[in-house]
Order: sequence, then C-alpha cells, then structure tokens
Amino acid sequence: MLARGYMSPEYAMCGIFSEKSDVFSFGVMLLEIISGKKNFSFHSNEQDLSLIAYTWQLWNESRELDLVDDALAKLYSAAEAIRCIHIGLLCVQDHSIDRPTILDVVSMLIKDTHRLQPNQPFFTCQFQPQTAPKCSCGEATLSLFEGR
Repeated sequence: MLARGYMSPEYAMCGIFSEKSDVFSFGVMLLEIISGKKNFSFHSNEQDLSLIAYTWQLWNESRELDLVDDALAKLYSAAEAIRCIHIGLLCVQDHSIDRPTILDVVSMLIKDTHRLQPNQPFFTCQFQPQTAPKCSCGEATLSLFEGR
C-alpha cells in the first residue's frame, strides 16, 4: 500500500500501478534518507517547494550536497551522496518508462555504472500554503477537495 507522498504520478492521477510505481516510492525514500526530511511535510527555507522540487533545484544549481542531512556531518563520501541523489531523481521521473528498473537501481547503488540524466519531475511545481481547505458546506453534506 502506498502512502500519500510516495505515490507515483500514474497511480495518483489514474490509479494505474506498475512495478515502476515501487521505483518511484523508493526514490522518494532515498531522498528522504539523504536529506533527513519527510517528503510529505517538507518545506524548504527558500520557497514553498516539495522535497523532490527542492532536490531538483539543488541538482540544477550543482549544489546537491546542500541536500545532505547535517546530522551526517563528514560521515559520508561526497561522490556517493551525489550518486544517491542522482539515483533518487532518476527514480522519481514522471513517466514510468523513464525510471530505471529496481535491478538497475541496485546496480547503480553498488557501483557507478549508469550515467542517465534525469528530467525535471512534474512534482517540482510550487505550491502556495492555504489558510483553509477549499470546501463547500451545505446542510446535508460537506465536501473537501483533496488528491488521492
């Protein structure tokens, strides 16, 4: 069962689940482990961005290591951290066909074998926090509009 924040775009939008849906979830978890932050409740200090959007922004600015959790201090190899961020971004691609298989992910984690370039994921869109949820209230019903 996929939790909100880990759902692949094809499952969240169309209810279609595939083996690459798990790859998407794995990519989100990998980025969470590296950053020490949860995808579902992440907010960057700079802007209102999701964890995936923030990671993509840092990747584009060649500041990937800014994502690494301060608690890791100097306990990590910069090259390995960048490789894991790269793999995480490959896993969270919008289209399942653009994501690696889990076997490819394992291979990339073991050794630096693939040099695929990630595309900007759809979930990098910015959002504005709202003070109250959009809803309609009637005498008999209450409707809240939320994603799956």
